[in-house]
Amino acid sequence: MNSPPTFESFLLYDGEKKIVKELDTKVMNAAIFTINKEDHTLGNMIRNQLLKDPRVLFAGYKQPHPLEHKFELRVQTKSSEYTPQDALTNSVTDLLAELSLFEERFKDALKQKKNESLD
Repeated sequence: MNSPPTFESFLLYDGEKKIVKELDTKVMNAAIFTINKEDHTLGNMIRNQLLKDPRVLFAGYKQPHPLEHKFELRVQTKSSEYTPQDALTNSVTDLLAELSLFEERFKDALKQKKNESLD
């Protein structure tokens, strides 16, 4: 009854950006990225990938409100030469590679299982 329409969970409005970057003025080498129209699924995957990077000091996310379809990702790096934006870009690239590998292995396993059932 009070919940927003379903399409609001994935469609960007005119002028709305997918990612908004804000520098964290309280902490050195830190930034807050607000990622719109996403939820815990992506937030947790990116956070875990960021924490695998030895140059990242801190990575965490929160969803401000359950009815808002966005999350805030806070990233802090160890040095000023490696920015939080660099860390986010690298982690998303690595995550895409891992997901592609996972998809390939999954398809191979399905083919193998299908071939076994035919024998």
